[in-house]
Amino acid sequence: MTANQMRGLVAAAVIVIGAGALGRVSGQAREPARGDDVLPALLAEVKGLRAAMEQMSSAGPRVQLFVGRLQLQETRMNGMIRRLDTVRDTLASARRELEGFKNAQKMMEGQGEPQAPGEPKEDWGPILGGMKKQAEAAQANIDRLAAEEAQLTQDLTVEQARWIDINQRLDELERALAKR
Repeated sequence: MTANQMRGLVAAAVIVIGAGALGRVSGQAREPARGDDVLPALLAEVKGLRAAMEQMSSAGPRVQLFVGRLQLQETRMNGMIRRLDTVRDTLASARRELEGFKNAQKMMEGQGEPQAPGEPKEDWGPILGGMKKQAEAAQANIDRLAAEEAQLTQDLTVEQARWIDINQRLDELERALAKR
């Protein structure tokens, strides 16, 4: 709900309250006057209107504050969601890379076996050593990204809880304004 919508809601509520009070006052004016009963009733009605207007005027800034907080919270959450998506994409890529290293190692280890008795065995030792180091580095990257993903997921859950709390407060305020 935008600030303009909230202002419109507050203005509409004030008009409805004023129209109801005016209707009551004009309805009372049509009844035969009973002496001094009209003035205290009118005074009570004016005091009630004043209290309602003060309450409505204080509700506007509160609504604007909650809407601003809600928008800020949504911006935070959207940033975290984008970051989480990036981390997940990077993690998936790192897992594919590790799987490629492992497959290459298996293939080289299989080719290192002699094909027939008496044939010389190919020496893949230095290449396999490099592949193992790359696989270890890829696994370390995966572990780091998985930890970052878990932390971002936890942080996003906290931010979503804050968003829900602000939204509930706005709902309560809206219900309170609707009762008047």
